[in-house]
Amino acid sequence: MSRIDRRPPRPGVVWEFDNVVFERDFSRSVVTKLLVERAEHGGWELDRVRIGPDGRRRVVLRRKIIRAVRTA
Repeated sequence: MSRIDRRPPRPGVVWEFDNVVFERDFSRSVVTKLLVERAEHGGWELDRVRIGPDGRRRVVLRRKIIRAVRTA
């Protein structure tokens, strides 16, 4: 259902990407609820949505990877 990529858009910021595909059988409200749950519990945010001619929704989610800096 999903595939996770990592690609840096600019130096210093690293994003993790997750591709999710929803079939046309899912209503808009159901897709919204599923995406809200991923955002609240996984820290994901919406990057892009494409609706294909077959009715599938291809959603790309992203979240920032925070690197811990050693201070000691």
